Amino acid sequence: MLKLYYAPGSCALASHIALQEAGASFSAERLDFKSNQQNSPEYLAINPKGRVPSLVTDRGVLTETPAMLAFIAQSFPLAKLAPLDDAFAFAQVQAFNSYLCSTVHVAHAHKGRGYRWAAEENSFADMKRKVPETMGACFALIERNMLKGPWVMGDTYTVCDPYLFTLSGWLEGDSVDISTLPKVADHRKRMSERPAVRKVVEEQS
Repeated sequence: MLKLYYAPGSCALASHIALQEAGASFSAERLDFKSNQQNSPEYLAINPKGRVPSLVTDRGVLTETPAMLAFIAQSFPLAKLAPLDDAFAFAQVQAFNSYLCSTVHVAHAHKGRGYRWAAEENSFADMKRKVPETMGACFALIERNMLKGPWVMGDTYTVCDPYLFTLSGWLEGDSVDISTLPKVADHRKRMSERPAVRKVVEEQS
């Protein structure tokens, strides 16, 4: 059985929702970041990066959300969480999820994890001030050019949708007004109405 390691408020929410949507048999274990559990010897033996999510499979441990979402979609093809029979369309799914991972998440992380990129306190403050602008720009691009609607890829729900839902949930804390992003706001509403999303959000609360 699959085992997902997560922390509330983290990007692990996307994989958690995808597993639920896929009808997978899995267990989920919460890590307590406040007590630094992600850097405990026990967890570092699972994921030396000391981050979440991690997905334990019968073939080993997977990390990084885009990889995990692709694995879930491919492992449970009957759930139709990705266009597995269309190489170009599947690459588009990967491109969107890679953008969320490599650009949007990194922009958000500058608010609270500036120590990853700098050593001076005044640099941390400057990075934090920049977050509303950078996150706003990222989501303006998603709104304008990437979110086809009603779902990310158009009429069909895919693993892109729980990932976008997860990161768009950070906008208020990053001082980005979601009302300026009507397609993103509508997407959040649609996602919030899905039974799998409700179940996972309740479990993580």
